[in-house]
Amino acid sequence: MTWSVLVVDDEPMTRTLLQLMLAPADCEVVEAEDGLDALEKIEQNMPDVLVLDVMMPRMDGITLCRVLREESRTAVLPIILLSAKTNPESVQEGLLAGANKYLTKPVARHDLVASIEEVMAATAVRR
Repeated sequence: MTWSVLVVDDEPMTRTLLQLMLAPADCEVVEAEDGLDALEKIEQNMPDVLVLDVMMPRMDGITLCRVLREESRTAVLPIILLSAKTNPESVQEGLLAGANKYLTKPVARHDLVASIEEVMAATAVRR
C-alpha cells in the first residue's frame, strides 16, 4: 500500500536519507524543513503520516505535534517523532505532546517502515 509521508527535518541530508529509506516501501515522500513549512504543506495536501524531527528552528517538532493535536482536522494524523534526543524525558515529552511513536536517530530502515505500518494500522482502527 502506498502512503504519503511528510518528512520534517531541518537537515537536507537527513530528509534525503529518509526519502531513500522510504522509497522502496512504496511511500510518497514530501519534505518540509521545519514546523512552519510543515503546516503549509499539510494545508496544501494532507499526508497519511508525519515523520518529524524534534529540534528545528522556527517551530520545533514538539510544538508542531501539539498544534496538530489541537486542530480537529489533524487531531488523529499519525505522527512519528525521530530525534537524536534519546533520554527518557525527551521521549516522554514527545509522547505527551501527542506523538504516536518516538524513534531515535540513527534509525534502521526496517524500524522506520515498521513504525509507519504500526501507526497507520492503529490510526485505521481509531477512525
